[in-house]
Amino acid sequence: MMHTDARILVADDHEIVRMGLVLILKQLNPLAIISEVEDYKSLSSRITEENFDLVILDVNMPNGTLQQAMDLIKIRQPKIKILIFSAQDESIYALRYLKMGADGFLQKFSSKEKIDEALSAMLQKGRYLSEDMKELMFSNTLNKQDDSSSIEALSNRELEVANKLIEGLTLKELSNQLNLHVSTVSTYKNRIFEKLNIQSVPELIAVMRVYS
Repeated sequence: MMHTDARILVADDHEIVRMGLVLILKQLNPLAIISEVEDYKSLSSRITEENFDLVILDVNMPNGTLQQAMDLIKIRQPKIKILIFSAQDESIYALRYLKMGADGFLQKFSSKEKIDEALSAMLQKGRYLSEDMKELMFSNTLNKQDDSSSIEALSNRELEVANKLIEGLTLKELSNQLNLHVSTVSTYKNRIFEKLNIQSVPELIAVMRVYS
């Protein structure tokens, strides 16, 4: 169980989101010591300099990638609990982030009641999964489906590249954001198209909509 004066780091590039989370956290745990960062670079600095019990982490922030942030957190402070707080589809992304090392996943569109429930669970037990996600995981275990043409066939990095492609980023912009060579990004793009059996970004957008 997390102690009452838990040290919590809220990482999100939208100030209004950070303000809301801090307010809720203070209601749930008045003695909590809460810090805020707005990008991956600041997150890396804080994790290197200070100890935390819980990080509430957005997945799309400037100056880095989620994978880099998760790797750094696990290396610097392996006991930190990580709650991914994202607008992404829980049924597609939650399990991926858990496999990357997160301890919980919470959608930004959740009700106040569910946000309270998730934050309380993270503070008390150090983990959280919604009932819907638990049922989905149970269902997936029972029905081990191997659909090679679904986005489940994509690796975490390929899914990250796919999401950037549907945002309209060029390969050059993508390479700069992900710190990869343009040829490497091109290879990822080709793999994505091959795995999904598609030929263009508009087709990719259509496929992603089916699973969102």
